[in-house]
Amino acid sequence: MSTRIKGIAARKVFNIRGEETIEVDITTKSGFGRASAPAGASRGKGEATPYPKGGVDEAIKKVEKTIATKLVGADSQKQEEIDQLLHEIDGTNDFHNIGGNTSYAVSLAVAEAAACTLGEPLFMHLAGRLANELPHPLGNVLGGGKHAKAKAPDIQEFLILPIKVSSFFEAAKTNVMIHHKIGNLLEKKDPNFTGGRTDEGAWAPSLKSEDALEIVAQACEEVSKTSEVTCRIGLDMAASSLWNPKKGCYIYNRDGITRDSGEQLDFVLSLIKKYHLGYLEDPFHEEDFSGFAQLTKKVGKNCLICGDDLFVTNRNLLSKGIEMGSANATIIKGNQVGTLTDAWKATLLAQKAQYMTVMSHRSGETTEAHIAHLAVAFRCPIIKAGVVEGARTAIINELIRIEETLGERAKIANLAV
Repeated sequence: MSTRIKGIAARKVFNIRGEETIEVDITTKSGFGRASAPAGASRGKGEATPYPKGGVDEAIKKVEKTIATKLVGADSQKQEEIDQLLHEIDGTNDFHNIGGNTSYAVSLAVAEAAACTLGEPLFMHLAGRLANELPHPLGNVLGGGKHAKAKAPDIQEFLILPIKVSSFFEAAKTNVMIHHKIGNLLEKKDPNFTGGRTDEGAWAPSLKSEDALEIVAQACEEVSKTSEVTCRIGLDMAASSLWNPKKGCYIYNRDGITRDSGEQLDFVLSLIKKYHLGYLEDPFHEEDFSGFAQLTKKVGKNCLICGDDLFVTNRNLLSKGIEMGSANATIIKGNQVGTLTDAWKATLLAQKAQYMTVMSHRSGETTEAHIAHLAVAFRCPIIKAGVVEGARTAIINELIRIEETLGERAKIANLAV
């Protein structure tokens, strides 16, 4: 059975926001892989350049005229060699010649083609038969910031994380129940609420941040009582989008408040204490490693302090954060660094430093469910993948199928938060 690459094709498709993105097909003699690249509404400065000059059209040309000539004939099972070859083809440290989204789609499609050829699920192909842990779903139930418009909260994401739960299905069901409960509570609080949602399917009400947080807390408490599933509340503050470098402060337009770095720290600590937060992502802007370190030291193990824009799945930035104690968790997004191998190495570095690793979608997802397999293969205890929007439901449903495939060997990751 030959796993060598026979053909490569690329095309333009749309993500859930209607933005153009690249999709790549890889074929072997008896296998086929397809992958596309998502997009983020807020991007960290250290991320790989998504596309070359000329955008998606130029990226497609790069695949067909440059990448194909190098990859056809290569063994799709040798993922690390394939990914190294993509780096060599590009020749830069941020993929600005072929694009990080281009290389990510190629890298992922190669892995899918190899798995298909061998007749294995992707997670098993990447990690072997010892991979049997399902992640806890971190669900975005209410949104604001760059993910919403008008008078939505300044904070970008209000999240729910089931902690003590017996199965992935039960955890996902709990998140759906909380999402529905929040919708009911919003209708009672505001008769004019139209049911608006963000790109990720989270409710987007006209509320100040703490008013929104109160509703999430109430929904979480009520559902936890009836479901007997212990949940914690989380936030993605996306603080880089609040930070004004010229004024040296965080500007909360909806709340009508500005906070300097010290006031931001005090504000965040008050939210952790008052709402017993279990997860906090990007509470400071992406260059404030010391602010992250101060917060992490103060909260200890009581809350996951997670870097996304701070680290962007980049091993150099992650190493700096580990050395400074800037966070105790990190987001993993493959297209931030361009290849599966780069994402895996960042995951391994974080896990060796005892950082919680969180496999994550992006706000501009496509309808693929590959990150469900990556979360299991990379042994990430948490997956951030929304709750009810179509692309997110595809990811959640794929994890339900993986749980079924594993059968009696399936277990949900141990999450001490």
